[in-house]
Amino acid sequence: MDTNLKPVIAGFIPLLDSAVVVAAAELGFAEQEGIALKLIRETSWANIRDRISVGHFDVAHMLAPMPIASSLNLTSLAVPMLAPMLLGLGGNAITVSNALWADMSAVGADPEGDPMSTGAALARVIANQQEADAPLLHFGVVHPFSGHAYELRYWLAAAGIDPDRDVEITVLAPQVMADALTAGQLDGYCVGEPWNTAAVDAGTGRIATYKQAIWPDSPEKVLGVTRKWAEANPETLAALMRAFSAAADWCADPKNNAELADMLARPDLLACPAEICLAALSGRIRLGPVSVKNVPDFLTFSGGLKAAPMPVHGKWFYEQMVRWGQVERSRAAESEVEKVFSPTAYLEALELTGEATDMTIEMFDGARF
Repeated sequence: MDTNLKPVIAGFIPLLDSAVVVAAAELGFAEQEGIALKLIRETSWANIRDRISVGHFDVAHMLAPMPIASSLNLTSLAVPMLAPMLLGLGGNAITVSNALWADMSAVGADPEGDPMSTGAALARVIANQQEADAPLLHFGVVHPFSGHAYELRYWLAAAGIDPDRDVEITVLAPQVMADALTAGQLDGYCVGEPWNTAAVDAGTGRIATYKQAIWPDSPEKVLGVTRKWAEANPETLAALMRAFSAAADWCADPKNNAELADMLARPDLLACPAEICLAALSGRIRLGPVSVKNVPDFLTFSGGLKAAPMPVHGKWFYEQMVRWGQVERSRAAESEVEKVFSPTAYLEALELTGEATDMTIEMFDGARF
């Protein structure tokens, strides 16, 4: 290792949206910014949370709501954190077992994944099962403080299904979701790619709907850092965000899809077939065995202004935390959320402050169906 490079240790979970972190390390973007970026693959989001809290990691590929939960002291080993950069938008889907999809399809579920139609069909299935006194359906999410948990709950609640009464929701690591579905331990799950496509490819699951239909162009993963590390290493953080921005632009170029899929598929990274990775990268999503749908911007990467976090992003996650009883509403908490998702450090690092006088990026107010 070049002794002139600044060492930075980054934790990541084997998901497609780790691509920016991986590309920065593997393709030299970090080195060009004077950083020796070492990646450590983790098995669960709880491990990511704990290891960055105690200093094993300097930074991490992280669930967007997790820095909020940590800063509001809602998790174990909670420390004040920041989400100074977005690493990926979209990329999640809700997959159900073949048996559950057959029941949903029989009562009118849209085969194209419309969330209103599939949600209404699931509600009818659940109502029928309740009349028959059948066991509750069992769904998986990757963490209680995750976009996956809030998207699944939003979808269920919009269909009149009570996520805390009408189904069971449990936490599993992303990479074991498809196996749990195959084993009959889950009836469905919300997870990031490629672990939805993996179930479809295995012939054991069907994608019922997806994040882009629930909350379009919304942040999924962020660069997570403790406030202590950020304050102690401002120049390193700035250099790292420049490297990630350049890597994100590379990942966003369709010409690089095949190379990116091959890289991510490696045994030390996602450890899955490259063709499974290509589905989300290309936006050609296999909903079922013979159903392929083009979903523009299913999973997107971008440097520049689009990678800047905004308080409105954090606000939506915070509102879901309040809605589902994870935190009590307070002005102090809202102020903390704004700090977590402040764009200031990122814009200064990329010298974009003069271009960001109206950082709305179509100021959405959350999910839209």
